[in-house]
Amino acid sequence: MITVNVKENESIDRALKRFKKKFEKTGTLRELRSRTHYEKPSVSRRTERIKAAYRQRMQSLENG
Repeated sequence: MITVNVKENESIDRALKRFKKKFEKTGTLRELRSRTHYEKPSVSRRTERIKAAYRQRMQSLENG
């Protein structure tokens, strides 16, 4: 369970932003979306490789 202590004189918007950040770090929503449909392990490995290659290509363009 995620708890966010609201400090004195802190706006609700600020506390909500901290809550959203903590919630995103847990990865709950990402996991829920990944569980909505089954993906074969070979397909997930392939997509991870494609993403890694894309990231590497973008990084090399930045540095080059």
